[in-house]
Amino acid sequence: MADIDEDLVRKIVREVLAQTQIDKPIDFQKNNAQTGSSVGTSESASEISSGSTTAVLEKNPSWFQPIGPAKPGYSKDEIVIAVAPAFATVLTKTESEVSHKEALRQVIAGIEEEGLKARVVKVYDTSDVSFMAVEADQLSGSGISIGIQSKGTAIIHQKDQEALNNLELFPEAPVVDAAMFRAIGKNAARYAKGDSPEPVSQPNDQMARPNFQAISAILHIRETHQVVTGKPAEEIQVTL
Repeated sequence: MADIDEDLVRKIVREVLAQTQIDKPIDFQKNNAQTGSSVGTSESASEISSGSTTAVLEKNPSWFQPIGPAKPGYSKDEIVIAVAPAFATVLTKTESEVSHKEALRQVIAGIEEEGLKARVVKVYDTSDVSFMAVEADQLSGSGISIGIQSKGTAIIHQKDQEALNNLELFPEAPVVDAAMFRAIGKNAARYAKGDSPEPVSQPNDQMARPNFQAISAILHIRETHQVVTGKPAEEIQVTL
């Protein structure tokens, strides 16, 4: 595994917390003076926990507006896209630097290119992409759903299948770019039409996991802090 030095982790923490609109700054110098320790000790734990252990107030951008509880659809030509609790309102881009707006634009475009339509819902009671997709496929008239975490991990799922029994999984968020999001939308639509498409090609980047491990963990923590147990999914009006 590649080494991740202290300066890199601090830079990542600062960037992520800046994106998540944390009001309380983290004073790395203060903690350094007190402990003189390296990353991985109580220094890092206290810095992260003191600044980001509670949910952040959501700020819905104009293009991403909740319009009420999500209801089951009955149209066989729809795909439901489930986004995670921090998506677009707390976090704004994926690990591959694709904005959440652009990610949805591409997924929806892929679905529409196959002659189907998309609905977007926001799931609040889990940050697990598989269970997000399961909740969404219960709402989808076609029984096909797409789950997208804020960091970019994605999944295509089918109704009545176990959470981990997915049609396609895209676990390496750093390699899921705009073109791949579009391909995910296209394949989801093809499954809904009863086709058996070739799985979306995924780059084999051996360094993706070690290089992004720290930022991925922090993004997942931020996501999980936005979970509201028992809160139903909301229908989202997306203006792209």
